[in-house]
Amino acid sequence: MDATAAQALLAHYDRHKRDLPWRRGPRDPYRVWLSEVMLQQTTVATVAPRFERFVARWPTVDALAAADEAEILAEWAGLGYYARARNLIACAREVAARGGFPASETELRKLPGLGAYTAAAVAAIAFGEAAVPVDTNVERVVARLFGLATRAEAGAAAKRWFPAERHGDFAQALMDLGATLCRPRAPDCPACPLRGHCTAARLGTPEAFPAPKAKKERPHRFGLAWWVRQGDAVWLVRRPATGLLGGMAALPGPDWVEERPAANPLAIHRHGFTHFTLDLLVVPKAEPPPGEGWWQPLHRLAEAGLPTLYRRAVEAALAAEREPRLAA
Repeated sequence: MDATAAQALLAHYDRHKRDLPWRRGPRDPYRVWLSEVMLQQTTVATVAPRFERFVARWPTVDALAAADEAEILAEWAGLGYYARARNLIACAREVAARGGFPASETELRKLPGLGAYTAAAVAAIAFGEAAVPVDTNVERVVARLFGLATRAEAGAAAKRWFPAERHGDFAQALMDLGATLCRPRAPDCPACPLRGHCTAARLGTPEAFPAPKAKKERPHRFGLAWWVRQGDAVWLVRRPATGLLGGMAALPGPDWVEERPAANPLAIHRHGFTHFTLDLLVVPKAEPPPGEGWWQPLHRLAEAGLPTLYRRAVEAALAAEREPRLAA
């Protein structure tokens, strides 16, 4: 069954593969790597236009390595998980210093920010190496195909199932199948090329595989963001280089805490991070706090590269400022 199912999947991929910007043209390891980093925890629909903007501005890894860090972080704004952007910069600079990307999964793992999945994806897709990238889509497809309860079992089975040829195409075929047909909810089993081989489809319970993880309740935190206006400009700072949102533009404010601060906020923005939720209280302040920062014209706010947390906080504050005038 394994070989026949693999052939059926590759045939389906050859006919129906998605037209994605990083798949066009020769298989460039820079474009493969950049797309894989951008796609971590971010949808294809969000990444595709941002990827094209990115490669138009920095078409090669050498160009990215030579770019100003603040400009890269600003361009990354809105994609989330900003540690990826810092690792992206570090990796580009190391690759440029090496003279190019290494072609093996083992050597790719040594680059900053490349975990097991990304190294395997670049090795398989860009270099044709017999590497097996296993993401959540791959785990789900394989778990359903073989009737496996856990993602760990599915990951191990995927590595045994990969064919001896077309490693990159097979990896992308599995990713496409999981994203388009073998979805977490309401999978389109009748259209699936693996339906005749699939244990979960035969049982009629595809959504039961793999077994869902128990969800943990995320802790909640609070933060203050000082809202300092000077005409049509707002005072911004740059966050410390390390830590959450490191190196990104932000509204000034103290460290986030577990207890709500005593303050009378102009606006509150609630934001969800991977491991906790945050209420950011935007509090008016007459003068900028001590330390470095700059006045950012509000009509050029997009150029600052604010991450989503602070962009939404600014939008909430501006909306709150307009309310009295609208009511008058």
